[in-house]
Order: sequence, then structure tokens, then C-alpha cells
Amino acid sequence: MHKFKIISISAMVLGILTVLGSWSFRQYGDWTESTPLYQVLYELGEEKPKHYLAPTPELVKKGEEIVKKGYTTSPSGRRTKPVSKYYVCTTCHNLEREDPDLKFSNPETRLPYVKEKGIPFLQGSTFWGIVNRESWYNDDYVKKYGDEKIEIAHKNLRESIQLCAIECSQGRPMDEWEIDAVLAYYWTLEYKLSDLNISEKDWQRLRQNRRNTANAEDMRSLLKSYYLQTAPAHFYNAPPDKSKGYEGLVGRPDVGKDVYELSCLWCHNSETGVSHYVLDNSKLSFKHLNKMIPKDAHFSLYQIIAYGTYAIPGHKPYMPHYPEEKLSKQQVEDLRAYVEMMAK
Repeated sequence: MHKFKIISISAMVLGILTVLGSWSFRQYGDWTESTPLYQVLYELGEEKPKHYLAPTPELVKKGEEIVKKGYTTSPSGRRTKPVSKYYVCTTCHNLEREDPDLKFSNPETRLPYVKEKGIPFLQGSTFWGIVNRESWYNDDYVKKYGDEKIEIAHKNLRESIQLCAIECSQGRPMDEWEIDAVLAYYWTLEYKLSDLNISEKDWQRLRQNRRNTANAEDMRSLLKSYYLQTAPAHFYNAPPDKSKGYEGLVGRPDVGKDVYELSCLWCHNSETGVSHYVLDNSKLSFKHLNKMIPKDAHFSLYQIIAYGTYAIPGHKPYMPHYPEEKLSKQQVEDLRAYVEMMAK
């Protein structure tokens, strides 16, 4: 009997310690480099964002299909209507890390980085880490879509997904469950602590302060100093004289080759491209591009990159333009230099 009491008390103590241990883990966490960023922010007192949801494997699968193929299977078991007849999300957005340093949106460092990874160099920001941002359609996008639309989408990822479906992809409004599915997939692409390249000194600060609620806000700020909470987007104009180009910049043909192959040919190839204007590595393609450079026409590199085109009645497909954070003026000159070299 005495032995039984000892075993019972031990079991009860073990149970209490287990509960306390699980509470401690939930409350403070045993953070490692593979810990999702938001798990740490939540444990440091961050409120969950409006776009938060707990992804399920089924929902993630449907969201991934919508992002990559434009359609999925509805809850009733039927194939959904494509969100867009013209584009899928990956036409303009990558699904992987694009920038070596998440504190900066720099096309000059991004281009060699994506080249090494074997992914395209695109107009839109990557979906990797999109749930970790705090605003979307930033800065000059109001010029393109207007105050009313941007006001709805700027601070709301759900509304941003809807705006992209209707305006960017010239498609249909998405059902709420479809947006949930896309968000579920996005949550599988959130940052891990290892993605932030945190210094050893700051790692120690985080670990030492994870149980200190008085320093929680400082620790959240510390983490957020390692990545951009928004994807900046500023537009620029074509040069006043297209024959002269952007003043003071000298093109680098080797860099221009990367721009052509990783950006232009992504959409303008004959097999998987979405544009009716087909390009390749033939002399004919380069000669036409070179001929159009100084002209005030869509086929001018300066014109189409800076301004893109707009969807019009009867012809909804269009080309998005590049913010300077996605393609710099220097890289435009690099592209021109490569085209001129290949057109000879």
C-alpha cells in the first residue's frame, strides 16, 4: 500500500511536470534555427495577423494547385474554373527566396542570386515569406490601381489575393474557400529563424530574453530588423531620349544576357510563355528589339519596362511593368547592351 502511494504520487508529480513543461514550451518555446518566425513572434506577444489560419494538408494541396495551375478541386469534388484564362500566379511570382539579405530589396544582388538558384527574375515579389509581410501593393501601385482598390488590399493579404486575381491576372473573383486554400499554402512558405541570418550576439539576446516579458517588444523589434515587412515598389520613367538611354549609365552585356534569359524569355518563349510576342536567341529577335529601342512604342525596351501595357476591352492580356526594386535602370542599360551586341 505504501509502495502504491509512492508510485501514485510520483505519477502525479510527473503529470504536473509534464503539464508545466508543455505550458512552458507553448509560452516561451525552445527556439532553434528551424523554428517558424511567427511562432517566436507569437510567444513574444505579437498578435496573430488577419490572414492567419491553421493550414491542413488538404487545404495546402488545393492552394498549391491554384497558385501553380490556376485551378483545383472544389469541396464538391469538381474541378474549379481557372482563376484566369491568361496567367497563373507563378507567371509573375517566384515561390522561393529571391534576396540574399532579407533587409534589402535590391535587383543588383537579386539577379545573380536567382541565377545561381535556377529561378526566374520576375516583376512580382516572391510568395516565399509573404505571410511575414505586413502590407502589400505598396508605394506607387496606387498609381496603377487607384486609392480605393489599394486601400482595401494594402493592409489585408486576403484582399490582396483577390485584387491580384481580378486585376493583375485579369481573372474572376475567387471564392472565400479558394482564398483560404491559397493562404494555407502561403503559410507553408513562411520564414524560419535560420532565414534571417541572425548574428550570434542577437541569438544570445533572444534566448536570454525569451522568458522576460518586459523585453518582449524589444525582441520583436530585433527580429523584424532582420527582414523587410513590406516589398517596396517605386516606378520610373523611360529616358527622355531613348536613343541615348539613361544618362551616365554604361551597359554590361554579360549582365544583360542574364536579364534576357531569366526575365524576358520567361514570358516570351514559344513553349511555356504567356505572351503572343515570342522571343528566342535568334538574330531575328535581337534585330527587332534593337530596331525598336529608340521608338515611342510598346516594343521599345525602355517603354515596355517602365510602363508595361494595360488590359483593354477585347484584349485583356497585358505586360506588367517593373518597379525599380525589381529591375534597375542600370539593368535596363545592361539589357540594351546585350541586345545591341547580339543584333550585330
